[in-house]
Amino acid sequence: MAQVVKALAPKIPRTLPWVLQIEGHTDRRPINTPQYPSNWELSTARAMAVVRVLRDAGIPPEHLAATGYGEYHPIDPRDTPQAYARNRRIELRLTTR
Repeated sequence: MAQVVKALAPKIPRTLPWVLQIEGHTDRRPINTPQYPSNWELSTARAMAVVRVLRDAGIPPEHLAATGYGEYHPIDPRDTPQAYARNRRIELRLTTR
């Protein structure tokens, strides 16, 4: 993904304040651990992990943002292992600030 963004970035006008928003999601099952007291923290940690990988691959940090949505934006509302797996995801959105 970093290579795609690096190839695309020079084609974006310099006057356009673009940002690649990394969106973390979880399934609906609640979590409560010392490291992740809720799904908010877990989803944000997922997004931050991707931000760090992209930054380390050379994407300028001023063009990266991390957002955690927790369990609140499912793409599959069912209570099945397959649905849980689909909802634990990262989405990338190219947008402006």
